[in-house]
Amino acid sequence: MKRIFALITALVAILGMHAQEAGGDISLLTKYEQNGAKYNDPNGKRITDMLGYFKQNGWTVMRVRLFVDPSQASSTDKGQGVIQDLDYVKALGARIKAAGFKLMLDFHYSDSWADPVKQFTPAAWVGQSDAELNTTIYNYTRDCLQAMVDAGATPDYIQTGNEISYGMLWGAKDASSLKKCYYNNDANWSRFTSLLKNAGKACREVCPNAKIIIHTERVANTTALESIYTRINNGGVDYDVIGLSYYPYFHGNLTQLENALNRLVSRYTKEIMIVETGYYHAYQPTDITYDYSATYPITNNGQEAFTQALIETLKKYKQVTGLVWWWPEANEYGLDWATKRVTDQWYNAGLWDNQTGRAMKAVATIGSYAGSQYAAGDVNGDGEIDITDVNTLINVIMGKEDASKYDTRADVNKDSSVDVSDVNAVVNKIIGN
Repeated sequence: MKRIFALITALVAILGMHAQEAGGDISLLTKYEQNGAKYNDPNGKRITDMLGYFKQNGWTVMRVRLFVDPSQASSTDKGQGVIQDLDYVKALGARIKAAGFKLMLDFHYSDSWADPVKQFTPAAWVGQSDAELNTTIYNYTRDCLQAMVDAGATPDYIQTGNEISYGMLWGAKDASSLKKCYYNNDANWSRFTSLLKNAGKACREVCPNAKIIIHTERVANTTALESIYTRINNGGVDYDVIGLSYYPYFHGNLTQLENALNRLVSRYTKEIMIVETGYYHAYQPTDITYDYSATYPITNNGQEAFTQALIETLKKYKQVTGLVWWWPEANEYGLDWATKRVTDQWYNAGLWDNQTGRAMKAVATIGSYAGSQYAAGDVNGDGEIDITDVNTLINVIMGKEDASKYDTRADVNKDSSVDVSDVNAVVNKIIGN
């Protein structure tokens, strides 16, 4: 028996499997709930436990953004949802973890939105030399992560920067020159990769089991996308996951996404996650760059159809392990718009109808990407299929653990009994049979 377990352990090391994650960035959920938003299911029944509802629909991971000091943000940005300081994120993160989800922490190393056109240095860090910024980003990342751990909100995934296709910490917004990075120019790249390495060092020290994500949004330009990750890899940056934003109305159709994924999987061995995506169900704005509505109408059904097509595309790639919807909790239904609105404009690519509070069909569709709450074979629900699942099954069979503790996960082959055939089923998954 020991020889068998030794063999299985060796095979796990070589062929370890990863469950696919499905979820959303719910950074404003606390604020919506505090202000009295009314969430209903598709039939109009009130939802009293939003995290429970997400879990019921198969979601496995929740993402939350973190700003350095959002009190410094402009009134316009605050009106777009910039409120997430460390105390806010600790509380929401602890709630997410207690509900049984994995937590993805998204560091915006800025006081407000950090994205391709805005990567401004936090006010408190302005004026520091590059050497000082390396120390600051390490200390800040370390201290925030330790605070999260102490609060019971240990992240499972950590983004060291948000949409950092052009670098980060460029300088003050009104600086005469900004330290941007371009994929076809060497300027500022060693500075950028040094910052990433120092942020990553803090992640490894405080959260050694978390996966580090490097997040970009250049799906529409595959040459730039490849160059960015090649430069990051050549710079010696330690990370685990290539994170992508993919919004079809900005980045193109699903064929363009496939072009980007094909290019990435042919050149890199990292996991890939879509850490931001979305599609409108009503009132698509006019400032989009690609209109997909002839294929996927701007309706509840159209949003669901796009989501299903996206999942079918992602399922083609073993390296793709995650799908995260942006701002699914957007819902102004039931709020007093004059005094209790959460944002200054409705967002209609979320997963609730702002006019009725009813859930969109895509909520359940997103959960289907994970297959179920847990991947078949992930008996202990830790997101991995490995020797620990075999051990759990053996303990159940021998009566050392109660099978009901694992819901239906222990019956891997779904024959209504938990026995050695389930052990065999997990072993086969581990070795790829």
